[in-house]
Amino acid sequence: MSTVALMWEARAVPGRGDELLEWARAQVLSREPVRREVLRAPQDRVLVVTWWEAAEGVAAQLPELPEPAADLITRAVHRWRFESVEVTGG
Repeated sequence: MSTVALMWEARAVPGRGDELLEWARAQVLSREPVRREVLRAPQDRVLVVTWWEAAEGVAAQLPELPEPAADLITRAVHRWRFESVEVTGG
């Protein structure tokens, strides 16, 4: 079993960052991850990271956030998958 982190990042149309943030926070996945964190950044960007336990590693079939409405974002959503190799700290 390994821990997989899915990262989802989108950039809102200027001035609509709060709307994108609320949209991301409201999304319900088909099952709950071990952990879910929602972050914001300058330029109306929103990042959602979910952590999953998965025997298949990064190849696992895991629920992901969808694309928001096209008129809310400036470009396609960026997605990355990472497999944990080390954890330090508390």
